[in-house]
Amino acid sequence: MRWEDSRRSEDLSSRLGTVLSVRGSVVDVRFDAHLPSIYSLLHAKDGEIAIEVLAQLDAHRVRGIALTTTQGLSRGMEVEDTGGPLKAPVGEGILSRMFDVFGNTIDRQAPPPDVQWRSVHRAPPALARRSTKSEIFETGIKVIDVLMPLERGGKAGLFGGAGVGKTVLLTEMIHNMVGQHAGVSIFCGIGERCREGEELYRDMKAAGVLRNMVMLFGQMNEPPGARFRVGHTALTMAEYFRDDEHRDVLLLIDNIFRFIQAGMEISGMMGQMPSRLGYQPTMGTELSQLEERIANTDTGAITSIQAVYVPADDFTDPAAVHTFSHLSASIVLSRKRASEGLYPAIDPLQSSSKMATPGIIGERHYAVAQDIRRTLAQYAALKDIIAMLGLEQLSPEDRNVVARARRLERFLTQPFFATEQFSGIKGKLVSLKDSLDGCERILRDEFKDIPESALYMIGVIDEAKADPKPGADSKPNAKSEPHTKPGEKPQSKVQHAADTYES
Repeated sequence: MRWEDSRRSEDLSSRLGTVLSVRGSVVDVRFDAHLPSIYSLLHAKDGEIAIEVLAQLDAHRVRGIALTTTQGLSRGMEVEDTGGPLKAPVGEGILSRMFDVFGNTIDRQAPPPDVQWRSVHRAPPALARRSTKSEIFETGIKVIDVLMPLERGGKAGLFGGAGVGKTVLLTEMIHNMVGQHAGVSIFCGIGERCREGEELYRDMKAAGVLRNMVMLFGQMNEPPGARFRVGHTALTMAEYFRDDEHRDVLLLIDNIFRFIQAGMEISGMMGQMPSRLGYQPTMGTELSQLEERIANTDTGAITSIQAVYVPADDFTDPAAVHTFSHLSASIVLSRKRASEGLYPAIDPLQSSSKMATPGIIGERHYAVAQDIRRTLAQYAALKDIIAMLGLEQLSPEDRNVVARARRLERFLTQPFFATEQFSGIKGKLVSLKDSLDGCERILRDEFKDIPESALYMIGVIDEAKADPKPGADSKPNAKSEPHTKPGEKPQSKVQHAADTYES
């Protein structure tokens, strides 16, 4: 027994190191007996402080990034090498629970029983295991299902600047899909507000869909190390349900830009030379390590929907450009459309999907989508003429295009379940069949005698005929002022001109 005790103490002493320096979240540690490998997790202050090794400086020194706050850490303090990387809990027990980056529960309940712990650093599935089948993933949101259909087992990005509705759109997709989605949903909050996480948890609990959902949060007040690794923790959980349970997984990430931003902070603190616009030189590699694990295999699929903040609405920003390259569908949100009250504020001409081909979505769907894009593009080209000369200077054919495009724009708005409490309008879920039917009928000019306002914020197209908006007039007086509905922003001169001089 004495020999075993001495052996145990020798093992422990070989795993112990000493803090050499602390610079913000960057910690240098000296190990005399055994040097920890890259990605090893170190503990200090009885496990209160966790440090991940990112570099071996020489035969005895390592440099790591703290995943927790370094308050209370000082030179000469003892550090223990855990002998392994950061691990995440997996198993049936994690369903309906909320976790942090370490797998600790943050929903004020007891830790889940019967869970396994797996490394968060895992290789993506081999090409031979990946599925090549293309299937549509229906969301119940008209403009997305018609113009930029999502792929089952694919990656979709919601691009937009601050305050254009990325989180609202993501929340609405959760509400629409969790109820009809047979698999597991995992929500990963990277560097976002804790208020949004608390509201989402409460909403999902009230909707009764929490039993098939897992939530992880690395909030914006946490150190960059925690925000950088929480996405890997979420993917480890998703891979368990795909590979072990053979279930489909819906992975929602809010916000993937915060992952890149956390990597940029870590890179700067580690002393790496910055690349273009201050981003880390390894941004492409770090993003690929995360995105390539989201894949459709022979056992199941991980379908990912990711919000992407676009700095200063600049789509040439390296973070946006690198993220674009990984996606099968790009949904671009427009500040201009949001200011016009056209929600969801999706720009149909900038958004795209690799699924929008006749071989996948069918000839009819493809033809309708192309007609809508053509009509909206013609209207966009005519807006300058309308603003300068007025609608009466257009040919009758062009006036019909404008009327058609404006009705399409209003029909493609939709009241959300996520915004019921703010708008007072009951949310609507619309099937792809009803969405295509409505767009086809507008393109055939079936609704040219119905005012545009009757098509605004409705579900299926028949609601426009069944319940026209009170006080709406199909041909407003030419001298009338721009009209607004309660909760709608005033119309611009271009919109009013189009309303006033309708054919």
